[in-house]
Amino acid sequence: MTRRVVLLDRDGVINADSDAFITRPELWRPLPGSLEAIASLAAAGWQVAVCTNQSGVARGLLDEATLEAIHRRMQAEVAAAGGRLAGIFVCPHGPDAGCPCRKPRPGLLHQAAAALGVKAAGLPVVGDSLRDLQAARAAGARPLLVRTGKGEWTWRNLPPELADVAVLPDLASAARRLLEEDSE
Repeated sequence: MTRRVVLLDRDGVINADSDAFITRPELWRPLPGSLEAIASLAAAGWQVAVCTNQSGVARGLLDEATLEAIHRRMQAEVAAAGGRLAGIFVCPHGPDAGCPCRKPRPGLLHQAAAALGVKAAGLPVVGDSLRDLQAARAAGARPLLVRTGKGEWTWRNLPPELADVAVLPDLASAARRLLEEDSE
């Protein structure tokens, strides 16, 4: 049986985004329905992992220990809703670092897929920004755009090469779609 894996961006997909960055655990706030969406996927046997750019570390806005505390809070809230995260994969580098793991490059998606024992090709990747979609395409994965976070702006400004990307209202809708496809 093929292992079912979905990769999620964090800010704007699971939790409310902030132009000022999520710099403390108490600033991490789940979007309506996101925790339940992760729980529904996990209950159906999906491995759910997070792939997130966190340049606030490189910018000195938070340190890695604080980022880990934010992720512990996220994991605890997911668990309280009945879900589980199979992994959290982070690019802490700034936009000018040129690292292969910073989305829109596909390195982080390949890293997550390898850690979960699958190939990135064909995996659903749920994001709200252009760089999420570009990273998914570059990895051979299947991008899904949610209109939460930066998603509404991204949807209105999709370049022609991404015009075929599925657009969904939120993570709960994306989870329902994946579960429906899985049952077909």
